[in-house]
Amino acid sequence: MKTLFTGGIKSGKSRLAEAYILEQPAIEKPYYLATTEFFDDEMRARIDIHQQRRQDLFVTLEEPVKLFETVQKCRRPVLIECVSMWLNNQLYYQIPEADILQELQAVLQLRCDMVLVHNEVGLSVIADNRLARQFVDLSGKAAQLMGQHCDQVFFCSAGLKINMK
Repeated sequence: MKTLFTGGIKSGKSRLAEAYILEQPAIEKPYYLATTEFFDDEMRARIDIHQQRRQDLFVTLEEPVKLFETVQKCRRPVLIECVSMWLNNQLYYQIPEADILQELQAVLQLRCDMVLVHNEVGLSVIADNRLARQFVDLSGKAAQLMGQHCDQVFFCSAGLKINMK
């Protein structure tokens, strides 16, 4: 089964997704695929909070770029945290949009249980620079793709989740 948790930054989606995957029946710990690279102290602090919260409840994998290659090796449920940062990394490394969406499509076609976390960035003003607009557009296309392929979709806000699908 594939499940998407989407919502704004600090909406509670990561915490809710973690709780959701841990509630699923499993013999072994699920994987936690962390996609964020840290480039500064503020990002390091955000990563630390996530690491402290998940403690030893997951088997942590860290991979900022090679999503398909990493997920296809997972033989138990995997939480991908987060797709938005993976998209950001792809743009940073100048991967063409078509290749990014093709890789995400391939991930979504894998026969494994996964929970995906994704920031909803399309509820704000149109960005004033080309790269930010490219990210928002790509993020929206990725969200639609995940929404189509996921069995369940939750929108998160104020620490709560709304079942959309």
